[in-house]
Amino acid sequence: MERVIASISTPLGKGAISIVRMSGKGCLNVAEKVFVSKNIDYKKITPKMLYLGNFCFADKSQEKCFMVYFRSPASYTGEDMVEFQVHGGMLLTQKILNTLLDNGAVLAEPGEYSKLAFENGKISLDEAEAIIGEINAESEGELKASLAVADGQLKTKINNLQNNLTEVIAEIEATLDYPEEDFEKSAKEKIFKTIEKVKTEVDEFIEESKNARYLSKGISVAIVGSPNVGKSSILNALIGEEKAIVTDIAGTTRDIVNEQIFYKGIKLNFIDTAGIRDASDVIEKIGIEKSKKAIDNADITLFVLDGARQMSEDDKQIYELVKKSNHLIVVNKSDKERKLNKFENEIEVSALQNKGINNLKENIYNNLISKEIDFGKTIIINERQIAILNECENIIESILLSKEQSMDIIAMQIKSLWNSLGKITGQCENESIIDLIFSKFCLGK
Repeated sequence: MERVIASISTPLGKGAISIVRMSGKGCLNVAEKVFVSKNIDYKKITPKMLYLGNFCFADKSQEKCFMVYFRSPASYTGEDMVEFQVHGGMLLTQKILNTLLDNGAVLAEPGEYSKLAFENGKISLDEAEAIIGEINAESEGELKASLAVADGQLKTKINNLQNNLTEVIAEIEATLDYPEEDFEKSAKEKIFKTIEKVKTEVDEFIEESKNARYLSKGISVAIVGSPNVGKSSILNALIGEEKAIVTDIAGTTRDIVNEQIFYKGIKLNFIDTAGIRDASDVIEKIGIEKSKKAIDNADITLFVLDGARQMSEDDKQIYELVKKSNHLIVVNKSDKERKLNKFENEIEVSALQNKGINNLKENIYNNLISKEIDFGKTIIINERQIAILNECENIIESILLSKEQSMDIIAMQIKSLWNSLGKITGQCENESIIDLIFSKFCLGK
């Protein structure tokens, strides 16, 4: 019997249903040893039919469940597949899997089903990575971007670019095969016109990814200021919950408080920090050091001031820390009489009365997202793919600077560009990249 892989494909735990799947040419032979149903004839089994029957264990006990068979190539992996839908118990599901392993199947490696799907032409490499994106998506925007790539939009565009480059390489080969023909000049004009078009599309991918990179990791927002300016109150107002402790006692927040919300499909990760001042308390000092590190690591810092008083020495020292970083000046307590001097581009809020909070969210978003993300376009959020696009951009620049080079050197550069683009979809010659990607999948996928 050929290699048959098996694994549990649903999360381990108590639930209504668990799925245990097998893939491989002999999976139906394994199924026949353990699953019986009065409606099933294994020699005439109907693909995609859900059969009700009994899964039989070695100890003579049975589990009433469903079985479905997918005939190659009409399956996820492109091979014959069998899935059992059983009651969702951890012990029961594991017992089902162990029985399959005892009857000839072997445990699947992480991502092996999806790797088989790639090797059998069911999905491309970018589509496989999009599946990981769908599984791990934490925001609506991240999910939309992953769904579009999984639908084949990126693969189609990359294939078109590679086809254009293939035509260019053929054009070059023609000039090399017939050197006596005087059409190298006109051929170069056509070649570099195509390269310029490829550059335009690659640049567009990169430009869209600059805005979209926050879809996956979100925006890290540090809230800093001196004690009692209302940092925790602002955090509570931003997330719409009373999560941070608010008192009139200076130094209440002694450690980092992390909370998150979603705004326009982007995850905003708020970090409420300890008030920064010269403190004698050891624990408070530790919190203040964490606050300073939060400023360094944040995508944007909200420097909070109390509008009902003038800047203190602590405020001035904090401003020295934040002014070189990407920051917004937030003046809190607008519900009180203003005593603080005005700042250019400040954002005035009242955390107590929830005034100006939506405007603050909008300013955070606009500060880092240069334009509205167009989900009608193919948006690349995968870091590996973005790195490859930057690599392609560098190769394109080198090609455009090589107009005076010989055609064989230009051809070599264009082939390098073709291969780099292929790293995105898997149309390349780099097996190590493929192995690395599928190792990130969970067992059973």
